[in-house]
Parts: sequence; structure tokens; C-alpha cells
Amino acid sequence: MGHYIIKMPDIGEGIAEVELVEWHVQVGDQVVEDQVLADVMTDKATVEVPSPVHGQVVSLGGKVGDVLSVGSELIRLEVEGEGNLDQYVAPRADRLQGTAATPAPDPEPVPEPATELKSELAEVPTAAQPATAGAATASAPASVAAVRAPESEPARAAVPSAAAHAPSRPEGQKALASPAVRRRAWDLGVTLQYVPGTGPAGRITQGDLDAWLARDRNDTSHRTGASLYDSHSEETEIPVIGLRRKIAQKMQESKRRIPHFTYVEEVDVTELEGLRKRLNERYAAERGKLTLLPFLARSMVLALRDFPQINARFDDDAGVVTQYGAVHLGVAAQTDSGLMVPVLRHAETLDLWSCAAEVLRLAEAARQGKAARDELTGSTITLTSLGALGGIVSTPVINYPEVAIVGVNRVVERPVFIDGHVVARKLMNLSSSFDHRVVDGMHAAEFIQRIRGYLECPALLFVE
Repeated sequence: MGHYIIKMPDIGEGIAEVELVEWHVQVGDQVVEDQVLADVMTDKATVEVPSPVHGQVVSLGGKVGDVLSVGSELIRLEVEGEGNLDQYVAPRADRLQGTAATPAPDPEPVPEPATELKSELAEVPTAAQPATAGAATASAPASVAAVRAPESEPARAAVPSAAAHAPSRPEGQKALASPAVRRRAWDLGVTLQYVPGTGPAGRITQGDLDAWLARDRNDTSHRTGASLYDSHSEETEIPVIGLRRKIAQKMQESKRRIPHFTYVEEVDVTELEGLRKRLNERYAAERGKLTLLPFLARSMVLALRDFPQINARFDDDAGVVTQYGAVHLGVAAQTDSGLMVPVLRHAETLDLWSCAAEVLRLAEAARQGKAARDELTGSTITLTSLGALGGIVSTPVINYPEVAIVGVNRVVERPVFIDGHVVARKLMNLSSSFDHRVVDGMHAAEFIQRIRGYLECPALLFVE
């Protein structure tokens, strides 16, 4: 037997360090070749690191939230033979799964481990999609399949007699349990602090909870049901890691560096909505459905021709503003992992349908965690919208180091006076923020008014 060290591979693009966002294995687990070991993040791209060999996990190179340098030890395995302590072999680049490498072939399916073997780190939410973590009892696939056998047996919920009488954990020591166990204990009014755990490191399983309820069904000392308030007294600490950490850092940097000011303007989109409806009725089947967003993007592109100082990025350290001829439009997209801003490159070259198709593609890639790094960077101005939940007014935060962001609020139908008559019109607010160091208030107002002119008279969108 020998030790095989897997170090943090070079993901490319000059990246020197990454953040560890999730472990899919823990010490003592058996792993097989191509099994995903960990998820790491660079910028907003999440990459899966697979194992190049079979072996047993001896040690982990860090905890979730740690920042690891390329080349540092990621994980150590015990393998058959002499191992690789003298010469380390990194996972091949084509094996790295995620947004920073070419997708690799699907690894050999590995059965999901029993609940008792899942890592405590599985409770931490990450930007990556859940990956199967192997917990084989041997390196051969046949042995891997045997892991689930005990789980299917009727006696699975039984707790060893020694553990059944184990004392409760010391005061202040957190009870280890999966989210499913915690949720069930909450529903039953059971305080997990008093439930002995038989899993690794004293982890509480569903079987432990069943045994505790069966043994002490008439003993209410472990229940918080006696006090309605005590049943909600547990506190859960959630580390700010991965994509959520990147978002927090970006927003903090933006608010710390940029003196924001927000300008709100009301826009009548009645004619625009009518045009959009007619275009969809005629062309949706062959060209795709149009939302309001492509019209907004087009109006911004046209307005920026007269306000180049707004299509810019400000390097305040160097004291240099860079204005761009091309419009690389960031489009904020909400994902399960958090807010991401995929970039619609050269928006000035796209017609309505091309814009709609590209926005849809980028948003879907972001939600699935498949957006490439260059699809998430390099925007020159950002468009953000909450759709039907857009509210009346918002104060969007500028996507640093840009100098402006256009925010879209929801469309509502309200009565309006026109030529002395009350008519129903569809109205929408634009709530947009600007960097006051670069953009004067008058120019910001004129820019939004120009966008308003295109939206209220949509025929102008097609006039060059």
C-alpha cells in the first residue's frame, strides 16, 4: 500500500488560486477512478475535480471555504502499490468538470452512499450541481455496489445497544445531522442535542432518530413541545462561501468604491407591448418568442451612441475611464446558487430575435452552472430586472467597475389622462443607478429619457 497525493490542478487562464466550495468525500471513504472528489470555484465558475485512481481517502487538504493555491495538496489517498509521493500526477485537464474546462465523459455511475456516510459538508449550499459521491467498500465497482445493501434491510433503523445508552453530547457541541434529519426532528419537536448519533463522528441518522422516539416515547424530557418557543430555539450557522461569497465581495466593493445615485423615470409601454404581441403572433413559431428584454437592450444600444461616457468602466486606482464602442451588455440572472451576470457580447450587432435567443442561452447556461468564464466577465453596462416581481421602484447596485446599471420594474395598467380623457395605459418604471464620479445627473437623466423615447415610440428602434 502507498499514498497517492492529488494536488490542486492548474485550471488555466492564469488562475493561481481557487476556493473550495464542497467536498463530495470524507476521510475513510473509498473512491473510484473518475469519481468527483470536490468542487472548487474561481471567479464565478465552478469546476469539479475527479479522482484519477482508485483508493481510500486518508486526509483532506482543507475545509469548505478555504482558498487553495494551484499545486497545493487537495486530497491524499491510500492506494495499492507504491503511490506517488515521489512524483505527483495531477488530474488531466480534460477530466475537470465544469465551466473552466472541456466537459469530460460521464464517469461510471457510482451508487449514492448510505445516509450515515454522507459528509457533514453536504449541508453547505454551493453553486455546483449535486454530484454523486462514491463511498465504496473496495476499489472495484462490484464492491462499490455493495454499499447500499445494509440500507435496504429492515433492521437498518436499529441502533446498537451501546449507542442506545450513549450519553448526550457535551454542552455547546453541535449535533451533526443531515438537513433531512434536522427537518424531521423539527417537525417532531425533538431536540437533536439529546439524541445519540451512531454515524461517523457521532452523526445522527434517521435510524438514531427512530430509535430515540421508540425508546423514549413517553419521556418528554427530550422534546421541546412542552414549550412552544423552545421548539424554534435552534440556530443554524451557514458559511458564506462559493458564489455567495463572490456576490458579497462584489456588492461590498461596489458600494464602498462608487458614489451611487439613482434616477427613476416612468415609461408608457402600451405601444411597445402591442407591437411585441403582434410580432410574437406572426413570428414566434419560426423565430422564437420575444420578451420585453430585447427591446430594452436595443433601446440601450441606440441611446449609448450619444452617451459614450455611460458605456464605460472606471479604474479608480489608476484614475482612468475607458469608454467602449462595442456594447457588452450584462444581463443579471437569478440562479439557485445566487445572482449571476452573463454577458451579451456585441449587443449592437444583434436584432431582436438574435438578442432574445442569446439571452435565453446565457441565462440557461448560468442556471445550470455551465457558463464559460468569458461569458461571465467583461460587461460594459448592465441591465437588471425582477420581471413580474419588479416592484415600483428599486435602487440597483452598479456592477463594478462599470459606471451605470439600468433597472426595470414591473409593468402595470393604470388610468392616464390623454387629451382630457381617462384611458388605460401600461406603465413601467426604469430605476437606474450611476457612478456620480463619472456621470453627471443631467447626462444620466438625458440617457434614460432617450431610452424612454425609443420604448414609447418603438418604430424608432428600427430606424438607423
